[in-house]
Amino acid sequence: MSDGYVRTSTDNGIATITFHHPQSNSLPAAILLELSRAIKDAGSSKDVRVIVLRSDGDRAFCAGASFDELVAIGTEAEGLTFFNGFALVINAIRTAPCLVIGRVQGKAVGGGVGLAAAVDLCYAHESAAVRLSELAIGIGPFVVGPAVERKVGKAAFGLMSTTPAVWRTAEWARAHGLYAECFSDLDGLDAAVAGHARELAGYSPAAMADLKAILWQGTEAWDTLLPERAAVSGRLVLSDFTRKAIAAFKQKAAGK
Repeated sequence: MSDGYVRTSTDNGIATITFHHPQSNSLPAAILLELSRAIKDAGSSKDVRVIVLRSDGDRAFCAGASFDELVAIGTEAEGLTFFNGFALVINAIRTAPCLVIGRVQGKAVGGGVGLAAAVDLCYAHESAAVRLSELAIGIGPFVVGPAVERKVGKAAFGLMSTTPAVWRTAEWARAHGLYAECFSDLDGLDAAVAGHARELAGYSPAAMADLKAILWQGTEAWDTLLPERAAVSGRLVLSDFTRKAIAAFKQKAAGK
């Protein structure tokens, strides 16, 4: 992955998984696959008691799906494979026996909102606005939808989904359950994440595993539900509407 990476470091029972992509921490298929593997590996390690999921940099947390890869999808099978990458990451978080803390330092779009929603608890900077932009490009937040709806509720999820151009503030996200707490500076954010991770690392792994299982009750069908949703996105991404919408967005971003 010359254009991005996923790195894991472990210290005193805390596995920190960091992803990066030069295009606002967007998520190509390779990074999604590596993220799911890293989370599974950390969750299965006897040396890990808590996972911290974060992205590099001090700006965007995650811009969602890689537009370059979206426009390169040529068949429904390829579309299913790409969008199933989000399913793999969400299900890896869901099934990890240890708790996963998210650190969101900046804006989150689409799949980035899905990551923030999938972690067990999430701390954010006050600049970490959120937006589900998928409908604007002819698809929808189908794969990440169950994770987002689980955190914010059906009404708020519906509002976010049907207003793809609207940014919701970090405070809005906190009030609706997506974020546990928001901070005005990165030092405060990092201190909260590190402090809670250290606290959890000192608790009984068996007790935390049982607690996590209770917290995620009712999501057992996600192993099949999320790939089914990925197939829907994989079909829709082939439409002329999506091709034109992505091209227009990229042209605008390039300042042309």
